[in-house]
Amino acid sequence: MSMNNNVTEFIFWGLSQNSEVEEVCFVMFSFFYTVSLLGNLLIMLTVYAGNLYKSPMYFFLNYLSFVDICYSSVTAPKMLVDLLAKSKTISYVGCMLQLFGTHFFGCTEIFLLNVMAYDRYVAICKPLYYVSIIDRDRCNKMLLGTWVVGFLHSLIQVALVVQLPFCGPNEIDHYFCDVHPVLKLACTDTFVVGVVVTANSGTIALGSFVILLTSYTIILVSLRKQSAEGRHKALSTCGSHIAGVIIFFGPCTFMYMRPDATFSEDKMVAVFYTVISPMLNPLIYTLRNAEVKNAMKKMCRKVFWKANDK
Repeated sequence: MSMNNNVTEFIFWGLSQNSEVEEVCFVMFSFFYTVSLLGNLLIMLTVYAGNLYKSPMYFFLNYLSFVDICYSSVTAPKMLVDLLAKSKTISYVGCMLQLFGTHFFGCTEIFLLNVMAYDRYVAICKPLYYVSIIDRDRCNKMLLGTWVVGFLHSLIQVALVVQLPFCGPNEIDHYFCDVHPVLKLACTDTFVVGVVVTANSGTIALGSFVILLTSYTIILVSLRKQSAEGRHKALSTCGSHIAGVIIFFGPCTFMYMRPDATFSEDKMVAVFYTVISPMLNPLIYTLRNAEVKNAMKKMCRKVFWKANDK
């Protein structure tokens, strides 16, 4: 394969070519991104201010919020700027960095959700052994593992793309750089690369989705042995987690568990896991969590009292 790379920048088609639709999308997605940032920051502040990070569940929730902020920030700011710009361009290097960041934080979040499901499984199904199984040392190791796996996954994705020649055209029918849309622009046969990408990303997305649904099913079945109060508390936690898993993994599986092909619906499907899911996670993981809500109220009271003292 001769490396003939004449492309120094790519041009996005964006979410729409209609200026009025783009203005509506700008207002809507600006709101979504702002809520995502503020909501996840609020969770992180609450976890630290309320000393909740000592609990493994909130320790992982804190890092999920951090990953969500990073994940949405890889694509959302550029998308918002492009919605108001006439020329939606990104440099070749910027495109590769965006591709890396999307898969790095996306894969890290996938495995972090698996770790959180494991934490809930042990807490509900093996409560007597919870403290000994999920100790701080193991929490740190599992967290490190999510970052390492995310890095390796994204490194493979970028390595597959950067060795391809691009000689034009340079227009991407998407609002950010992802593997399948970029592969369409390569000046060579990308069948093998597409198969590897599908095997890599698709297996992670679908495999994790199945594992998560299976683990939560086991948890729900085991609730029959719990008391009414324990059942209600566990259902509140697991029910919201399952909703978050479906919203995130459903679109991801559709995008990556298929041959190297792109569809016109891909952009709207991608919005769910790049913008909507990071925004909903603060609500999903705290809306029915009394401990987090109480910690938020205490933090707000402290801030209010300090403001009045001044």
